[in-house]
Amino acid sequence: MNQAAVLFVCLGNICRSPLAEAAFRREAKAAGLEILIDSAGTGDWHVGRPPDPRARAEALRHGIDISAYRARQVDLEDFHRFDHILAADHQNLADLRAMAPPGSGAVLSLLLDHVEGFEGQAVADPYFGEVGGFAQTWRQVSMAARTLAEKLSGS
Repeated sequence: MNQAAVLFVCLGNICRSPLAEAAFRREAKAAGLEILIDSAGTGDWHVGRPPDPRARAEALRHGIDISAYRARQVDLEDFHRFDHILAADHQNLADLRAMAPPGSGAVLSLLLDHVEGFEGQAVADPYFGEVGGFAQTWRQVSMAARTLAEKLSGS
């Protein structure tokens, strides 16, 4: 099999998906996985911008600098380039399913579907809330990143 590829998707690609990307990069490295990892948004409002300052601060609390990340929008090529496209919530999953081109090999799912006991749940969207919401989001995406890395490594 070729190198696996995982894309994390939220609405604007400035909060949940960059945090998920960062958490999964750390877990994939620890597991010794050779894998293509990226994040994107279904919307285009923040294209080219860095993650939300609160997301950057939360990642830094865990020793990860995401300040160089830049938001981008999901494009049709993503459905052919990535094996797994993981949505932060139900609306983003529905949007991804609607835009998936015929013949796409990407497996679409919710990020938390990969965590036993959390299947069908959305990752908390911290954007309009208090800074503490970013800690909750980090816990959720980190848990999912760990279990996803275990599944992909065959552990």
